[in-house]
Amino acid sequence: MSTVYLNGEFLPKEGAQVSVEDRGFLLSDGVYEVTPAYGGEFFLLRQHFSRLRSGLDSLRIDYDPEELVEVHRKLIDKNGLTESEVAIVYLQITRGVAERTHYFPPAGTAPTVYAFAKKFQRPSMECWLEGFEAVTVPDRRWSRADIKSISLLPNVLAAQAAVDAGVDDALLVKNGIALEGAQNNLFAVKGGVLVTHPATQEILHGITRSVMIEIAHSLGISVQERPIQVEELETIDELFFSGTTTEVRPTVRLDSKPVGSGEVGPVSKAIYRAFRKEIGQPIDQDL
Repeated sequence: MSTVYLNGEFLPKEGAQVSVEDRGFLLSDGVYEVTPAYGGEFFLLRQHFSRLRSGLDSLRIDYDPEELVEVHRKLIDKNGLTESEVAIVYLQITRGVAERTHYFPPAGTAPTVYAFAKKFQRPSMECWLEGFEAVTVPDRRWSRADIKSISLLPNVLAAQAAVDAGVDDALLVKNGIALEGAQNNLFAVKGGVLVTHPATQEILHGITRSVMIEIAHSLGISVQERPIQVEELETIDELFFSGTTTEVRPTVRLDSKPVGSGEVGPVSKAIYRAFRKEIGQPIDQDL
């Protein structure tokens, strides 16, 4: 039985109840955040909370999440995840319980705050070295993809398109530009240069995305933050997705066609090796 956090209380998941009048349930009116813990230690927790605050401010939800830092630690402890190789804490904050209106509820309406922790299983190295597959899907999200909103229906449909195609990821395309994945950011490698879409309102400003860029710089890999034309995907050397639960996921086939050589490339391998070292879990085999 897992322990969750709901509105100031730690309680068994089976006993957690949210009102049917919660605006998250009725209107997708809220934000969320997912933070990883490696061996019980959170990775870039403050950066995740900074993004959370930005989302709360953008949606004008009046709530200070600072007390939830300790809640995150307690959830890891209460669920016996301090020794887990990888665990995550999911946090969701909605505008709260109120009569259903499209405009904001009365001032003073308390937000609903829910969080849970669980173990995360990354793919085996054998699976990782084989690489993954993706399909391109039209991006039907709203214009503020940089806000980590709980309104994820377009992402759900895109992810299901990947499931229907029997592949691992959906690559969102809009106006001829390859933006990011349905649940992760996108990187391409072309001529030894790492390319990713700039951090505009059209993509989520991924915490792991920033780590990838820092790692690339530390390895002497040139980075370009610019739009990636869909046509470019036919001539790139490597492609990978990044995210909290994606880490580094190399794509070797896109829309049933090989990416580059059709194998996991040297830049993806170098960045993943450096990322695993950064989180204190170095890879003990040659890539």
